[in-house]
Order: sequence, then structure tokens, then C-alpha cells
Amino acid sequence: MGRNFGFKKLFLIYNLATKSQINKRNLIKKAVEMSKSFDRLVKIVRRLRAPDGCPWDREQTHKSLRPYLIEEVYELVDAIDSENYDDMKEELGDVLLHIIFHTDIRAEAGDFDIDDVIEYVCAKLIRRHPHVFGDVEVSGADEVLHNWENIKLSERKENDENASLLDGIPRSMPALLVAQRMQEKAARIGFDWTEIEDVREKLREEISELDEALKSNDADKIEDEIGDVLFVITNLARFLKINSEMALRRTNEKFSKRFRYIEKKLREEKIEEPTLEIMDKFWNEAKGK
Repeated sequence: MGRNFGFKKLFLIYNLATKSQINKRNLIKKAVEMSKSFDRLVKIVRRLRAPDGCPWDREQTHKSLRPYLIEEVYELVDAIDSENYDDMKEELGDVLLHIIFHTDIRAEAGDFDIDDVIEYVCAKLIRRHPHVFGDVEVSGADEVLHNWENIKLSERKENDENASLLDGIPRSMPALLVAQRMQEKAARIGFDWTEIEDVREKLREEISELDEALKSNDADKIEDEIGDVLFVITNLARFLKINSEMALRRTNEKFSKRFRYIEKKLREEKIEEPTLEIMDKFWNEAKGK
């Protein structure tokens, strides 16, 4: 099976799943054009990794590339947050390069190649969208997600009868994201609060327990209770359909802008040892901008 066929298949499946309005002839034409570009990228990476290619590229391993991949994904997230679509195009390309690069390392070892990767995701998309590629009927997006989790769990149980819904959550993700994903998955099988007031009451309970821990001056207990508070706040955010990680990123950005404003004003007014009162004044100015 050629790479062009694999990429065209993935492109066509995606457009079917999203009910693209592109007519079939244009859809196939676009798939052919995109698969040629994709094939070119694969060939460039293979040339870089060839014995007479780039020494740096030849030396790379999955582990050596790991920090670069993480960095590229975060740069993509920054581009999405800033709605800078030129940067987004560039960062998507960088992430795609890493996918091809990692795949080529395994292809050299004889484990799998890019065709195998594409075929795997094609099969998964079809298998987990029975309401599109099969005869399953759904009432809406919530039922789609519920079915997705059940299908995913049944797949895991084929290899491990003790598989959990939580098994697929990457441990290396930021903790807030892990907390929200665990809560989302549990909620999809009914393990969830029914009313928002229940979540708020739980938050009050956890804050009360944190207050008690603070009195004990036990660092381990305090850390445990702070974790509980953060977990419940994440649950409250999820209940309100807010992504806690994105909410905190937004607040981080807000703090950064305001603090940089304080630094700028201190430089402009040549204040070398500012008091808290002066910094509060500039902080409030920044808030008003």
C-alpha cells in the first residue's frame, strides 16, 4: 500500500465523519494534492536520516526528540490561544514533522512505517464512529462521547480484562488536565454530581479540611488538602463546561501582562526599591487598561 493511498484514505474518512460539504470530485482532487505534499515531507525526512544525510538528524532518538515535540505542541497551543493563524500553520507543520520523524525511526528498525500509522488511525475513526460508518443512531454529541468511551474500554478489555476507563490518560500531561479528563471519563458512565450546588458544597467541605490542616502545621497533610481543593475546583469548572487548564492559562497570561506593566512603570520612573503600595498602584492601573 502506498503512502498516497493511505493519506487520501484518512483525508476522505475525516471529511465523511465531519460531513464535509465539498463535492466528491473536488474532495478526491484535494486529497491527491495533499497526499503529494505529505509524500514529499516523508521523502525529505528519509533523506535527512539517510547515511549521507544530516549528522544531527541521524543521531536523534525518540527520547532525544521528546522535549522538542513537547515544545512544539505548546507553541501550537500558544498560536491557537492568540488566534495567530500564520503561526498556527507553521506550528502544525512542526508537529507533523515530529510525527513523520518518530515514525521514520521505527521504520528503520522494521517495526512500523507511516502507512501503518495512518491505517491504524483510519480503522480507529471508523470503529469509533458507528453512527457515521455503521447503523448506530445517536441523539447528540453527549451520546457520541458515551459510545466512544464504551468502545474504547471494550477495545482495551480485549487485551486486559481489568482495563479501566482511566488507562488512556497520559501521566505526563499537566495535572489539571489529568484531573479534568479523569472526571470527564467517570461522568460519562454516570459517576458524577447531579447538581452544581453539590459540587460547591464539596468545595466548601474541602476548604474547611484545608483550614484544619493549616492549624496542624503538617506539610504533607496541607499538600494533600490543597490537592483535594484543586481537584474539586477542576470538577466545578468541568460542571460549568470550562476547561480548568485553559482557565488557569488565561489567568497566568493576565498576571504576566499586569506584572510586566509594573516592571515597565518602575523602569520609567526609575524606582529601584519599590514599596508594595507603589506596586499595588501600578497593578491597579494595569487592571484598568
